[in-house]
Amino acid sequence: MSQPADFAILDHLLEGCQIIGFDRRYLYVNETAARHGRRTIPELVGRKMVDLYPGVEATTMYALLERCLNERTPAEFENAFTYPNGTTAWFDVKMEPVPAGVFILSIDISARKQAETELRDHLHRLEALRMIDVAIISTTDLALTLRSVLDQTVASLQVDAAALLLLNPYSLILEFSAGHGFNSRDIEKTQVRVGQGHAGRAALEQKTVVVSDMLNNPETFSRENSLEAEGFVSYVAVPLLSRGSLMGVLEVFHRAPLLPDQGWMDFLQALATQASIAIDNGRLYKDLQRSNFDLTLAYERTIEGWSNALDLRDRETKGHTLRVTEMTVTLARMAGIPENEIAHIRRGALLHDIGKMGVPDTILHKPGPLSEDEWKIMRKHPAYAYDLLYPIEYLRPCLSIPYAHHEKWDGSGYPQCLRGDHIPLAARLFAVVDVWDALSSNRPYRAAWPQAEVLEHIRQQAGSHFDPQAVELFLRAIRDRGS
Repeated sequence: MSQPADFAILDHLLEGCQIIGFDRRYLYVNETAARHGRRTIPELVGRKMVDLYPGVEATTMYALLERCLNERTPAEFENAFTYPNGTTAWFDVKMEPVPAGVFILSIDISARKQAETELRDHLHRLEALRMIDVAIISTTDLALTLRSVLDQTVASLQVDAAALLLLNPYSLILEFSAGHGFNSRDIEKTQVRVGQGHAGRAALEQKTVVVSDMLNNPETFSRENSLEAEGFVSYVAVPLLSRGSLMGVLEVFHRAPLLPDQGWMDFLQALATQASIAIDNGRLYKDLQRSNFDLTLAYERTIEGWSNALDLRDRETKGHTLRVTEMTVTLARMAGIPENEIAHIRRGALLHDIGKMGVPDTILHKPGPLSEDEWKIMRKHPAYAYDLLYPIEYLRPCLSIPYAHHEKWDGSGYPQCLRGDHIPLAARLFAVVDVWDALSSNRPYRAAWPQAEVLEHIRQQAGSHFDPQAVELFLRAIRDRGS
């Protein structure tokens, strides 16, 4: 069935365009929409959605389509569309009634949704590491700390069971120390010599061992009888190393196939590192402080990685986040803020725009000016940042910049309309730096301002947009940098 020539103007749009008639058949589909639906245009035109995508009639999206057809009511929503093969893609969908039926505009936002999911996973994993870290610091009870490690391993990696085998340095035997998720207590009898079986090989070679099919693996388990009743299919063994010494092995078991990606493996390694720290803490508590430093450094690098990803998504000038972070830290030191608080200021500056993860790409990347309704959504990003970071206790002290950097000295900012000294000092300092860097950098919609004009603009905004003392500190820092 051929498509109406009247709609040819839609053929080459990058957005998916389709028209559903009152008989629920596709009247028109452009190439992008056909690609979104993983069909060809001839397969779609003239046929009903329910015939092509079984089960679609039970979805919210189809209910909105019916309402639009029957009540002539427009709709706008994000939709997770599941294909017949079981895979899912995300779309930003708008439905509008038209004389022929309903016009549907769709934009594929699967990449953004995937990025948001990965970011949430990173945040949850960071919180899991932090909880283990708290357990290590707050108790010298090694058994309690190891149970915390295993709880977080099973929950965060979404596996069925995990066990910790500790090395007896005299007999060179790996002995069961703690387990989680097993149906029986047979695992507690485990004693594996270094070099024997998969766990022993991981210990001997000090390398991670992955077994994707325990039932048909040519290398038999040394504990085959005790594990057979558990029904495990997949297995991973990670050596626990601390300062070059073998502490034991962390084992992960799953009753279905595992397809771990690099992020999963990296996090498993991080958990193994935490377990190693806990074990070493039980033996040599005085070395814990150095281990915590290494963990904190890993946190900071993770946060820096997020900030780089946010710069790329927001299409900011390259290096924007690191530049404003460096200058904000400089101003904080000039203001006499203690170093322990400056650490939180640095994290807040790195994550100042993390709330934009909640702003749709259609708004964030819009080439022209935003409408009033779009500005309302854009101005929500500080609140999104608060909602994202506040549940993570480790990051709560850095919230002042992500949540308040758009407040203004005269109270005309957002989201809380704070005025004067009610705005956190860190946010007041950052606001000056953020505007300075934005105006000093080339953007797709304008060229960078000359430095003299930027500085004059900041002087003029002292007392209205900016804290006058923050402006004074900033101008002094610029003069010091120039000299």
